[in-house]
Amino acid sequence: MEVTLLNHTPLWVCSNAIRTCWQSFDKGDNGGEIDLALIDRVGNQLKHASTLEHLFYNFYIKGISRACLQELARHRIASLSVKSTRYTLKELKNESEFKPNDFDNASRYIVLTSNEFVDNASINALENLRQILNQNTSLDIAKYCLPESYKTELSWSINARSLQNFITLRSSKSALWEIRNLANTIYNALPNEHKFIFAECVYKD
Repeated sequence: MEVTLLNHTPLWVCSNAIRTCWQSFDKGDNGGEIDLALIDRVGNQLKHASTLEHLFYNFYIKGISRACLQELARHRIASLSVKSTRYTLKELKNESEFKPNDFDNASRYIVLTSNEFVDNASINALENLRQILNQNTSLDIAKYCLPESYKTELSWSINARSLQNFITLRSSKSALWEIRNLANTIYNALPNEHKFIFAECVYKD
């Protein structure tokens, strides 16, 4: 799994939005400590979290499973542009045969769970799919037998309020292990100066 932060809104945009409500622009310090304290007080402590919606983050996420993608799609206030299975399955067609316990080769295409029975079932499904592709089956039809462990990648954009919700729910020990790893990786990818907005959302063991 790889997460890259592509772009983010500067913090002064959020403090400016907060000051718009009271027309208190003269009390700001151009995104300095006073403005950061304002964001923390209004957005985090007083829970006027709509002000955090002015902050956006754009990520590129690579190497998550389709199972994890389904979990991610449940967070509706976000935008996803996902690698098309329809157009990219052909990359599997010319691969060599996938054999049981061939974890190194298969891991280029599937997310492994460390459960040998589950991982071998995914490898078998991968090999079945490869054979179907070599029968010149259309990609539209062949994709129906994709294993849930099949890897994908996507561009993901989300505002700070929704990202707080995501990290709160998905860093929890009750979350799917893969999306929990994703939530923590996303938090770690944030700019250090933005992490105070999300620090209380991260589940502490």
